[in-house]
Amino acid sequence: MPYNYNHILSAIIYRKIADLDLASQLHASQDFKHFTFSQINIPRRRPSKNGLISKNGKFHFYISSPHDYLIQSMVEGYLEDPEINFKGDRFRVEQVELLKQPDFKKKMKMKTMSPVIVRIKREDGRIWDLNPGDLRFYTALQQNLIRKYNSFYGDYNGDEFVKIVLDMDSVKRKRITIEKSSMETYHRAYLMHFEVEADERLVKFVYDTGLGEKNSMGFGMVEMNNGRNKYE
Repeated sequence: MPYNYNHILSAIIYRKIADLDLASQLHASQDFKHFTFSQINIPRRRPSKNGLISKNGKFHFYISSPHDYLIQSMVEGYLEDPEINFKGDRFRVEQVELLKQPDFKKKMKMKTMSPVIVRIKREDGRIWDLNPGDLRFYTALQQNLIRKYNSFYGDYNGDEFVKIVLDMDSVKRKRITIEKSSMETYHRAYLMHFEVEADERLVKFVYDTGLGEKNSMGFGMVEMNNGRNKYE
């Protein structure tokens, strides 16, 4: 399993959407795509120079979206054809499980299942990845969340207050390489534990869609913080 696999997993997800028109529409869209996925978890593994080696050939990951029909179509795709092509290797999907959502409150503790990325455009035109030590990181997270919510549900009519407090001891930087159209882009992203305080609708949307940018490329998926994070 290569260390940088986001683009591979993203392609697998698109290919498994049973509604081909929806898959094509999402893939071509330049707007928010309103789904995200976790890092791959390999329970029994060992590292090597080129990636992680699974000792029993098994791995799993999570997908999340506020778009119920999209999730339904993905599940149908796996049920219709349980095989996936991972860089030429054939894998068989043994199980697809729908998880129950938690009860959402205005203040909740969460942790990342895939690293968060937040960016700004600098005066020289370059795109710059922000880090949690920069106050602009939090402003950008709040603005991105509201834009995504408006894109999916329409204009948000509630309090736009969003407070995100990080456990700085939990923050781990990840350097992720994305391959697209024979080009490589590099991103600085962050795994973290955090507390979010906002309107319950926004808290739920963070859980459903992910935190920060590039969610559909496997960034910013979160879960409730009720134990050790197996994705760190």
